[in-house]
Amino acid sequence: MAQPQVPTVASEGNLSQYLQEIRKFPMLEANEEYMLAKRWREDGDVDAAHKLVTSHLRLVAKIAMGYRGYGLPLSELISEGNVGMMQAVKRFDPERGFRLATYAMWWIRAAIQEYILHSWSLVKMGTTAAQKKLFFNLRKLKGQMQAIDEGDLDPDQINEISQALNVPETDVVNMNRRLGSPDHSLNAPLRIDGDGEWQDWLVDEGENQESEFADREELTKRRGLLKDAMLTLNERERHILEERRLKESPTTLEDLSQEYGISRERVRQIEVRAFEKLQKSIRNAAKEQQLGATA
Repeated sequence: MAQPQVPTVASEGNLSQYLQEIRKFPMLEANEEYMLAKRWREDGDVDAAHKLVTSHLRLVAKIAMGYRGYGLPLSELISEGNVGMMQAVKRFDPERGFRLATYAMWWIRAAIQEYILHSWSLVKMGTTAAQKKLFFNLRKLKGQMQAIDEGDLDPDQINEISQALNVPETDVVNMNRRLGSPDHSLNAPLRIDGDGEWQDWLVDEGENQESEFADREELTKRRGLLKDAMLTLNERERHILEERRLKESPTTLEDLSQEYGISRERVRQIEVRAFEKLQKSIRNAAKEQQLGATA
């Protein structure tokens, strides 16, 4: 059986039609919501999940409308909010005693905010929780201070916002400048006469393609030498060396001594001997490769 579909808002043009359509889905009583959530959580009932989602589409639209000041189409904000709503239903536990709307509001806002952060600018506006908080509260605080003029904030305003949001003053200054400066194309002309573009002044400080290719080739060769050298060790030597030298979080000597029923000092000796054998094998293989290349 085909899964029921959630109404979608394809563009701004059919937004009114979408808002009328979602009003047709009835709100749920607490007991009905509880039983639907149990059917979805315990039995995987898709129809129950569909009713939970569609009964809250008006909540998604209401929350999305609160983010219209960021210059993104409301239809896109609603679509992202609906994704958050679905995630909320997927994780909702009716036994915790609160309504789905209370739980879903966080997921809806999170989905919309992530979309705004990734879409508002080509460069990510913020990556930490504090930066995201600053991004979504700076406009409101500036409005409360009546700091609506373009340009930098004055020192008192910067200090007030910094303390209110518990972020460094430099973050306030940088975010305010970012919000006031839209992205520009690298192909934009430097001068009105169109002579030259911004990208002409950019310098690539990375390695050239030849160097990158040589580095990749060298890395591949070293990995091959290591792989072949590991085969010269017996199983216990190989395992101890991997656990002690090749893991991001090395296993302790104590754990390995208990695993093999030997002392920690004996484990250390095996590790040192295995590493020396590995080095010798790699050196010999590297010399053979060099001789083969010059022959």
